Amino acid sequence: MKNKTVATWLAFLGGPLGLHCFYLRGMSSTLGWLLPIPTALGLYGIERVRMHGLDDGWSWILIPLLGFTIAGCALTAIVYGLMTPEKWNARYNAGAAPAASSTSGNTGWLTIGAVVLALAIGSTVLMASLAFSFQRFFEHEIEAGRQMAQ
Repeated sequence: MKNKTVATWLAFLGGPLGLHCFYLRGMSSTLGWLLPIPTALGLYGIERVRMHGLDDGWSWILIPLLGFTIAGCALTAIVYGLMTPEKWNARYNAGAAPAASSTSGNTGWLTIGAVVLALAIGSTVLMASLAFSFQRFFEHEIEAGRQMAQ
């Protein structure tokens, strides 16, 4: 029995590591094995900023990977949390007895709490990732324009 509340919290908290994919689809989930890659690359981008400063071009590319992965997993948590019990049970508890699957797809306060936090934190991380990327890009373009004017 796959519980919607557990899947929502796993997508929100452990999504960048693919935990929700492993919970819902098992260890053979391709997406579950691929999600840690952009997460690790984004963390490496943060480490590059610490080592080389904000002018490092690779960090401009790598850091948003982490932000977009977190935002995507937050969106997945929202989708899981707002899915109707009938749709949830049809998709993830198809072989279960109707009496047993009636409670696993219900939306409770813990599920709504995960959805609210995922919405707040996911949108914040997405906007911060976009702001970081565009700021670095425009600063680079301004510097290139200054060098061409000299």
